[in-house]
Amino acid sequence: MKRPEGHLGMRHVALNVRDLAASEHFYVTLMGMQIEWRPDPDNLYLTSGPDNLALHKATGNSFDEAAQRLDHIGFFLTHPEAVDTWYTYLSAEGVRMRNAPRTHRDGARSFYCFDPDGTTVQIIYHPPVASHEANR
Repeated sequence: MKRPEGHLGMRHVALNVRDLAASEHFYVTLMGMQIEWRPDPDNLYLTSGPDNLALHKATGNSFDEAAQRLDHIGFFLTHPEAVDTWYTYLSAEGVRMRNAPRTHRDGARSFYCFDPDGTTVQIIYHPPVASHEANR
């Protein structure tokens, strides 16, 4: 069977979170995403344009870090210098960092931090993605 036509890329992630308000603050206030839809008090859908992040409040003891099985999510930047600017900003806002910015062998530059539930978030300049976006 032939694979169907191409897709638009992976642009949706859904996370279970303990504290919806803390996660909203991180992703909206600090990271600059916009609220797309709040269907009820336990669910929030965010966007920064071409993507969608769903935050679902875990109820009772339903939050299981092992079950989340997510290594990390990432936010792409348009140039490598922006990585350091974001690192300084998020550090000043009290966001817990996993590491300082570094340049990778492929020319990418990034750092990792943690959202309020401990999800690892990568802030990254990746040349092929930046080039693709610049040529759209």
